[in-house]
Amino acid sequence: MQSVFSPNYSIEYSNPLRTKSTHLKSGNTIITDAPSDNHGRGEAFSPTDLLSSSLVSCIMTIMGIAAERDGIEIISMKADVSKEMTSNPRMVYAVRAIINVEIKGSEDDAERLKRMGLACPVGKSLSKEVVQDIQFNFNLS
Repeated sequence: MQSVFSPNYSIEYSNPLRTKSTHLKSGNTIITDAPSDNHGRGEAFSPTDLLSSSLVSCIMTIMGIAAERDGIEIISMKADVSKEMTSNPRMVYAVRAIINVEIKGSEDDAERLKRMGLACPVGKSLSKEVVQDIQFNFNLS
C-alpha cells in the first residue's frame, strides 16, 4: 500500500543562512537563522534550538494532555532550556531543562505528569546519544 504525500508545512531558504517555515493549516511561520558560532547572524532560533525547544514543548504538551484527562489543574508551567553542542561531529550533545510546574494536585499527580511528559514522542524519537537532562520543580497547591 502506497501512502499519499500530504505536506503539513513548507520551508523556504533565503540568504544568508535563514529559513522560513510555514504551517500550511494556520499560516503561522517560524524563522530560523544559523547561529553566530556557525557562520550565521544568530538573530533567530537555530534549527538545533528548535530541536531542543521541540523536546521540551512536547514534554509540556503531553503533561497538559495528561492533566486534562486526569482532572489535574495546571496553574502554571514554564521551562528554561539550554542545549550543548559537540564539534566533531557537529550535533546536539545534550538538552537541559528545568520545568517549573504549579498544579492543584498531589505528589502522586506530579509524579504521574512527570512520567507522562518524559515519555513524549519527540524524546523517544531522539538518538540515545542525545542527553535529555530534564528537571522538574513542582509546586503543589
